[in-house]
Amino acid sequence: MKKSIVMAAVAGLLASTAMAQAEDVKVGALMDVTGPLASFIPPLMNAANFAIKHVNDGGGLLTGKAVLVVGDSQAASQPAVDAANKLVNVENVPIIMGALASGSTIAAATAVTIPAGVVQISPTATSPSMTDMKDGDHLFRLVPSDNYQGEVLTKIVLAEGIKKVAITYVNNDYGVGIATTFNEAFKKAGGEVTAFEKHEDKKNSYRSEIATLSKGKPEALVVIAYASGSGSKIVKQAIEGGFFSRFIGTDGLRDDQLIKEVGADALKDSFFSAPTSPDKNDASAKLHEMFNAEYKEGADKPFVDQTYDATFLAALAVEKAGSTDRTKMSQALRDVASAPGEVIGPGEWAKAKELIKAGKDINYEGAGGSYEFDANGDVTGYIGKFVVDGETYKQIAIFQ
Repeated sequence: MKKSIVMAAVAGLLASTAMAQAEDVKVGALMDVTGPLASFIPPLMNAANFAIKHVNDGGGLLTGKAVLVVGDSQAASQPAVDAANKLVNVENVPIIMGALASGSTIAAATAVTIPAGVVQISPTATSPSMTDMKDGDHLFRLVPSDNYQGEVLTKIVLAEGIKKVAITYVNNDYGVGIATTFNEAFKKAGGEVTAFEKHEDKKNSYRSEIATLSKGKPEALVVIAYASGSGSKIVKQAIEGGFFSRFIGTDGLRDDQLIKEVGADALKDSFFSAPTSPDKNDASAKLHEMFNAEYKEGADKPFVDQTYDATFLAALAVEKAGSTDRTKMSQALRDVASAPGEVIGPGEWAKAKELIKAGKDINYEGAGGSYEFDANGDVTGYIGKFVVDGETYKQIAIFQ
């Protein structure tokens, strides 16, 4: 009897140990599920989940399964802080992918993740102010700063023969950052800015502002805003009032929502800039093929590549660290993202896991390109020029 009790106890201990060893590993995600970026979210959520699926199909994370824990940062400061606080202090995630909007990324980092020593990897935040944040090497992004996009947009606008524009921008970190850079670069290159006006995001009418912007006979209106927020309203009301017929936008406006609201014909002379992937990138082509096979559509939507890559990199950092120890994540992330090392592409989790286990260096080359982080957690990157093509957008040029 005593022997059987002892054997049962040993069996129970072994079972509980095995369960502990196979414990799920959480990967945090700050996604602006609701708010002005909501129309972007479905394919981006699929991208994040697809990366986690590849991790689990390729052997799992550490000795268990990877689980994506999502907080809704709502593209706003306080919701981002609340969501980050839950991920860090309740869910105890070791690393976070996101947020998406610059404002929510900065707010979450400043109030929660930097003080807690948790690495954040944004796939989309572009505000120049992120570069000089004192983040203790805990804030990274996979897209170039708007300082670069503003300069590229200047080249695109002047190449179109447009020399006089009015600029309206949403009053947040994203809008202020890129508008300021573009305004300065455009004037320095010889262009004329007839108006440079900020606007608030949640108004029903922008007609009086648009009328003011139209003075001075600008050739186009530059709208730096989210299509699902103020962007579509401004473009639509500008057309309805006969004030503007040509528009220039950045990534926030390059959203199918704009085409649905305004119509493709009304946008035939307009164009847009946005971070993109390098031309003829085998990793991007591979991911898009797998993505569309899994979800039937959406691989060409904005920031799908970067969101997948950021999630995959977050998991690779945990695997490289060999634990969920937060203090090891920033160095581990740099190790897996940078040369030298054997190249790992999207979906190649089993290969990466085996190489890490063998003590070998890896270098993730993503669908969005290479991610050689500088001292500020920034990367160089690519900016695409897009035009409306039916119900979506077509990329017609890439700048580096």
